[in-house]
Amino acid sequence: MGSIVAIGGGAIRTLATEPLDHEIVRLAGKSRPHALLIPTASSDDPDYTPVFERVYGRRLGCTTDVLHLLGRRADRQAVRDKIGRADIIYVGGGNTLMMMRRWRHLGVDALLRAAFDRGVVMCGVSAGAICWFERGHSDSMAFYNANDWRYIAVTCLGFVKGIACPHYNSHTNGVPRREDFHQMLKRVRQPGLAIDNNCAVAFTDGGFRVLSTRCRANAYALSVERGEITQRKLPKSTHYMPVESLHMRRHR
Repeated sequence: MGSIVAIGGGAIRTLATEPLDHEIVRLAGKSRPHALLIPTASSDDPDYTPVFERVYGRRLGCTTDVLHLLGRRADRQAVRDKIGRADIIYVGGGNTLMMMRRWRHLGVDALLRAAFDRGVVMCGVSAGAICWFERGHSDSMAFYNANDWRYIAVTCLGFVKGIACPHYNSHTNGVPRREDFHQMLKRVRQPGLAIDNNCAVAFTDGGFRVLSTRCRANAYALSVERGEITQRKLPKSTHYMPVESLHMRRHR
């Protein structure tokens, strides 16, 4: 099985996530891994590619490629080949709902599952963080109507159990994430993982660990107990802890 690094938020172009990116490259276990950018959620934003090449190529020593899936008829063999060559798959931020629909239409979801099963490092920021979970707390509807929208739970790939919330200490268009995520958890009744900007949670066969580039950026395990939200700040650590401890209930 591969590894997953879910980054709650942060701008790769400002190197705000660089220590997290170093961990991603380390997990690949190769001197010069092949890193593939998939910017579907940002509508294949052309500005993403040179930034990714600068950070993952020139600074981190990877060979890089990009997989565009919008605005043209996808060459399915080329899609398979690009995903098949990757040691690292990095998914950018943006519209999670649109991205998941496009991936399923093209069969990219199955290709990503196969890549994960063969040991590829799956990672990304925002939409690229939550897509690996069963569900994600998403602001996708704001892309369609910025003046009248609500956060939604998007069904994602399911490589990690539970529902994940990025930008937990932030907001979209002035609407805070935290309280809305709490209300969503009460509805969906799944274990939750909330990740602040400039923080990441990494999952491997050896367990999970929390990494952060700012002392006040954290990750939290959340659950619903007796109709109320229980939130536990996860410890930052240099070693991996058992996944079973992620959603351990408090002793009463």
